[in-house]
Amino acid sequence: MTTEIKRLIRVRVDKGAVFKRDGYGKKRQLSDSWRKPRGQHNKQREQKKAKGALPKPGFGSPIAVRGMHPSGFFEVLISSVKELEGIDPKTRAVRIGATVGDRRRMGLQEKALGAGFKVLNARAVKTEPKQEKIREPVKEAKKDAGKKKKEEKKPAKSKAAAAPSRKDTKKEKKTPEAEEKKAPVKEKKSAKSKTEPVEIPEKTKVAASAKSTKKSVKPKTEAPAEAKPKAAPKARAKKKTESGVKKNE
Repeated sequence: MTTEIKRLIRVRVDKGAVFKRDGYGKKRQLSDSWRKPRGQHNKQREQKKAKGALPKPGFGSPIAVRGMHPSGFFEVLISSVKELEGIDPKTRAVRIGATVGDRRRMGLQEKALGAGFKVLNARAVKTEPKQEKIREPVKEAKKDAGKKKKEEKKPAKSKAAAAPSRKDTKKEKKTPEAEEKKAPVKEKKSAKSKTEPVEIPEKTKVAASAKSTKKSVKPKTEAPAEAKPKAAPKARAKKKTESGVKKNE
């Protein structure tokens, strides 16, 4: 880019004006893109102060720099390799279309850079070998995670297998030999109770004798007159003989 072009671009920047449509700040749905005012009483059309300037010939940029990219090249939009033919890389810069996929963009971008073009929207596209390297460790990590889960599940089975062994040990404890060992202990206690007389303390003897005296005293205090009269004996029924004559008569 020559010094003259640089100067003209600087002039364009200093001279440039921004034109916004009338009423863009009053309604949210209106954008600031320029629209010519056509209303009969529109203040911007009548060029009132503070209503915004209208586009006029004096606001234009120099003809040599009009439509030029700030980098000093004119843009060319491409979407295939064939469109690179017949373009001068010294005055033209390339912009790859947004509809181009990553696979086609990778080949198109490499050829444009190899031919000496300036790519305005160059991207760092991931190559296939890098993607394979990224995928392999992920698969290995998944395999390792699966192995770890299996190893974690195995000890649970061993615990379940070990549980019946404890039960067996408990069952073994309740063997006939153990019962035989416990039985003699009971026999010894019973033998002791039979053979050895139980010694009664003196206090209990005294209490028992006092109770017996009290029981013996109570019936003596009761008067014989207060005793209940005995019921009169019932008259026996007279038996009849075979002849029908009573014996007592």
